Amino acid sequence: MTATPELSPQPHPFHIERLDADASGTAIFRLSGPLTARAMYECQAPDSVGSVLSFHSTPDEKIPILNILDITAVPYVDSMGLGMIVTHYAHCKGKGIRMVLVGVGPRVLELFRLTKVDRFLPMADSIEEAKAIQLS
Repeated sequence: MTATPELSPQPHPFHIERLDADASGTAIFRLSGPLTARAMYECQAPDSVGSVLSFHSTPDEKIPILNILDITAVPYVDSMGLGMIVTHYAHCKGKGIRMVLVGVGPRVLELFRLTKVDRFLPMADSIEEAKAIQLS
């Protein structure tokens, strides 16, 4: 009898959790898993990838003044994920919303440095620090 080869564990799938905006006007999106084209298209329909970070879940919902993208649980980002972050930043800026990335890991930070987006993407170590940046 031959032994069945042990399969390497699959990486955690991409997931976004949207936390409701709080009284201070802060909306938080908690991302986890690899922020890659493959992971995003595996977890949702292709036509919904572009609207992943939509602010409106109901027509009467108020637009936040601060948007925090918590990427603490994102181990790596590919070019599509980077494009999604930069596009979301531009979208926020165009609407007068301040966007701050939280929990940028070393591998993701290296990509940000290589592509020079670290020069304009606001980053903080924690959600509390991101909220304090908004107040200053």
